[in-house]
Amino acid sequence: MSGPQCIKNPPTLNSTCGAGNLQDIGGLSSYVTGSVDSKLAILLISDVFGYEAPNLRKLADKVAAAGYLVVVPDFFYGEPLDREKHDIQTWLKDHGTDKGCEDGKAVVEHLKSNGVSAIGAAGFCWGGLVVSKLAKYESTIGAAVILHPGPIAVDEINEVKVPIAILAAENDHIFPPDQAKLLDEALSAKSEIESFVKIFPGVEHGWTVRYNIEDESAVKSAEEAHSDMLNWFTKFIK
Repeated sequence: MSGPQCIKNPPTLNSTCGAGNLQDIGGLSSYVTGSVDSKLAILLISDVFGYEAPNLRKLADKVAAAGYLVVVPDFFYGEPLDREKHDIQTWLKDHGTDKGCEDGKAVVEHLKSNGVSAIGAAGFCWGGLVVSKLAKYESTIGAAVILHPGPIAVDEINEVKVPIAILAAENDHIFPPDQAKLLDEALSAKSEIESFVKIFPGVEHGWTVRYNIEDESAVKSAEEAHSDMLNWFTKFIK
């Protein structure tokens, strides 16, 4: 899951951005926003740049405004990818998605032990790979949304057991449209779960969280994907 698009347009991280606050959730420092009394939670899993990305936290606040408790954990334990400091291949080996899945399960268990009754998960790039793994466990999450993921194989998607939406970019070397179509065919054959696959025209990998806020077209495309994500959770979590 590496390549120029994976690390293009890195965000300027800001540890204090957003309307929420930091809490320890399942052993991970997490950005938490929304009503603590909500029985419905959404887990947002970041790309390689981590949970201090302003656009990601802005999205978390937007999801929270729809009535959810939203949790954005730091799956990288204070060490998001820094292009100046890290070799990306080494960093990816040190921050594997299998470990991310186990950490995600711990976050979910924490939320359920505190009264949350239904949980959806959405992941971006690296986080999309983690969500694809969490989606194999229907006792863990109730619905999944994957946005411009890393390379997910058909064999992996065949193990999914919860309703899943995949939002892909037309211009994506990491998860090209042909791969999205293959996964769509595989999911369509799984009559036991609902699925939705959409390829967004004219956008690149990372467009939903690494867009330029001053680019009206980029913002519009990102917000369309955000609406699709929220609609999926409204259908299966609310």
